[in-house]
Amino acid sequence: MRKTLFLLLPLIFFMSPNSFSQKADTTGIWTRGMKASFAFNQVSLTNWAAGGENSLGGNSFLNLFANLKQGKSTWDNSLDLAYGLVKLGDAKIRKSDDKIDFVSKYGHNVIHKNLFLSANLSFKSQFTEGYNYPNDSVMISNFMAPGYLMLGLGMDWKPFPYLSVSFLPLTGRLTFVTDQTLSDAGAYGVDPGKHVRPEFGAAFKAVFDKDLVANVNLKSKLELFSNYLNKPQNIDINWEAMLMLKVNKFLSTFIGLQTIYDHDILIADKDGNLAPRTQFKQTFGVGLTYTVSGTHANVKP
Repeated sequence: MRKTLFLLLPLIFFMSPNSFSQKADTTGIWTRGMKASFAFNQVSLTNWAAGGENSLGGNSFLNLFANLKQGKSTWDNSLDLAYGLVKLGDAKIRKSDDKIDFVSKYGHNVIHKNLFLSANLSFKSQFTEGYNYPNDSVMISNFMAPGYLMLGLGMDWKPFPYLSVSFLPLTGRLTFVTDQTLSDAGAYGVDPGKHVRPEFGAAFKAVFDKDLVANVNLKSKLELFSNYLNKPQNIDINWEAMLMLKVNKFLSTFIGLQTIYDHDILIADKDGNLAPRTQFKQTFGVGLTYTVSGTHANVKP
């Protein structure tokens, strides 16, 4: 039920009947759109001498955006959702991808046409439980465990329509671990038994989103954070990129990469030793893609 609400509510808001119509309005110019993709993969083996294992899986993602430009002010909003499942042989169905990523950024132009005073709000989490596979009895994540809420104030530089670089020297971040089991274990840097960890520091964000050539789009996002209050030399890193190759109106191929390093997240090696480690995720799919975008021409009647 929770997953359904997260998927449907943003869709209803962004894709209402008037979302892409031309109508009189004096509030500014809205640009709204969505991109949805679903990739399915399957392997079936019978008396296969070379060996192997039957598999069945699927990955989906949904991107919604709504951007406002009014005079010297801009307000950019985006929501990225992703979810994937895979089944190998006789094993139970496992989660292969899970993401909730919301960003809302307000900017007011100052000094130069490409420089903005900026307030940046972001939220990250996942939909469902994650387990320490192949041991599916040990849960290591859940909805809002972790969850990250961040508000930063600073400057945003937009030299090109496809590039945004933000430096936010006044940034507060809250890390949530609402699952009691994970909270008691002190997961994700939250003190054992606590559900929230506050941090105050500086953030840097860079977003690149551009069609490199016809039907080939690259979107990349880099986020850095340093906590002034505790070991500021330890920089949290979150970098992700997706290359989308469009075959036709409804068929595309995508390749996704993500790297995370957070000194507060301890990950066990094969011997059970806990330490901060670089996390890496790669996704690939060929499947159905649907894209819609449009602009409100908001002029006085």
